[in-house]
Amino acid sequence: MDDILAEDLQYTYSKLPNLVIGFHGCEQESFDNVIMKKQSLKKSNNKYDWLGNGIYFWENSYERALEWASSKNRPAVVGAIIDLGNCLNLTDYYSSEILKHGYELLKKKCEKAGVPVPCNKQIHGSNDFLLRDLDCAVIEEIHLFNKENNIPMYNSVRGVFTEGDVAFPGSCFLEKTHIQLCIVNPNCIKGYFNPLKTDSKYPLP
Repeated sequence: MDDILAEDLQYTYSKLPNLVIGFHGCEQESFDNVIMKKQSLKKSNNKYDWLGNGIYFWENSYERALEWASSKNRPAVVGAIIDLGNCLNLTDYYSSEILKHGYELLKKKCEKAGVPVPCNKQIHGSNDFLLRDLDCAVIEEIHLFNKENNIPMYNSVRGVFTEGDVAFPGSCFLEKTHIQLCIVNPNCIKGYFNPLKTDSKYPLP
């Protein structure tokens, strides 16, 4: 009974009530397609996606999205108004139990198929694990389990990531720490917008 109650409460409180603003770093061509031609952003389907497959945003961080896009030929940022819906919120305490369950499902599947469990990997020149093959596979396994067992889907996945160098000597704060959003259900995105520059004649409200 306690387990059933815990599952009911988890679903009840996994619906985040507020709209959030997300920023998506991209090429200018993608920006034009979304803002000018009213197209939608495309879903990422890489095996190393940090929060599984979906449409990615930096939560409330235009600057981080622009920095990420700076390696593009013509960097740009698309803003979005998002309803996270039923969210696999990895900032929540209970999410670790969901992740453990997903890992066990993945492990058994890999053992049955005779293949190794994926692993997260660093890339040359970085101390961060930028290729999250394991994390992505676990989250995708959770989505699959929900679908096969008629459990309401997670519309989105939300996670905090510590990344980069320390903010100051001796600190535990890292420069690139951020909240990332992965939108699984595109209907969560209520609208796209072109982020405005701040009018320096007025204070921010």
